[in-house]
Amino acid sequence: MPRFTLDEIRNKFSSGKDFNEIFDAFEDALKQGIQDVELYRLLFWNSSLRPDELCLFGEKLAQEFPNLAYDTFMWLANVFEATYSSYDNFELAMRYYRKAAKAKPDEVQPYLNAADCHEPDLNIPPLYWLVEFLKLGINQVTDKKTLLHRLSYLYQMHGDQKQSDFYRNLADEIGRSQN
Repeated sequence: MPRFTLDEIRNKFSSGKDFNEIFDAFEDALKQGIQDVELYRLLFWNSSLRPDELCLFGEKLAQEFPNLAYDTFMWLANVFEATYSSYDNFELAMRYYRKAAKAKPDEVQPYLNAADCHEPDLNIPPLYWLVEFLKLGINQVTDKKTLLHRLSYLYQMHGDQKQSDFYRNLADEIGRSQN
């Protein structure tokens, strides 16, 4: 028998301050089989939760409901990018963009979002992390052209015109072969 109603769970996720109460509501939501991503987004944006607590919830949710793994990891990455970037230099955001890419290898969005969080003046996250990650995606994603253009842009931002031209030409070749 459920301990909490859906409204009570929603309230605890969005405005709860006590970890144990939030955790109890989370456990009850899992037991009830609630697979509403919007509900769990409230949990991920709860400002009273620490990064390690958010990771705990996200990992458990993805484990319990593998069909929610991609959305869970993308939301965690977005939360960490928006709220904790100044503390961890985007490491948590990058971790969860990588997990999202693994959950749906053909999706280009985790790669694009990771590239978008790059701060070129501070080189955060480091260019080599992003380049390595985006290159891994080239053989995975269905939208290779967009990913190659983003690689070209990253190299151009950092003054490596040779690599920028190389990836732009690859993207253009793919574009010509599709037409």
